[in-house]
Amino acid sequence: MIGNSCHGIRRLEHVVPELRLDAIDVKILALLQERADIPNVELADAVGLSPSPCLRRVRLLEEAGIIRRRVTLLEPRAVDLSVNVFVSVTLEKQVEERLQEFETAVRRRPEVMECYLMTGQSDYLLRVAVPDLDAYERFLKNHLTRIPGVASIKSSFALKQVQYRTALPLGHIDT
Repeated sequence: MIGNSCHGIRRLEHVVPELRLDAIDVKILALLQERADIPNVELADAVGLSPSPCLRRVRLLEEAGIIRRRVTLLEPRAVDLSVNVFVSVTLEKQVEERLQEFETAVRRRPEVMECYLMTGQSDYLLRVAVPDLDAYERFLKNHLTRIPGVASIKSSFALKQVQYRTALPLGHIDT
């Protein structure tokens, strides 16, 4: 299910045997995606359970690796990170050593919000968040271009965010 990413997302191979989700689990997941801080009593009431069984289910979902973590989402403009850059990176050779070097270097950079190993014309696609063009230029010159094996870098600047979601769609899950 969950594969590799540059931010070291856990693989589901190392977790509890596959958990079969039912309708209540899907409701719990949907609610937690929208509001991670929802009190257990309120969550239990919303899904039609008493608090103890609800908490047990949430813990099972966490242990199974389905719930990876709970976070607080910030407004990028409020913390002066309104510039999003999508960066396509091509390596000289797509060999394991170079892939690992690149991924290790990218994981260390706080500007890199997302990173994907790709098929197609480029090897990696990154989303980088920075305060301004000068900050991106420094990131590019001082970090990205210095990673061994990088052959080319193409940057595209987002003019406007039309859609942004963190909640995964769950409607396809058979319950």
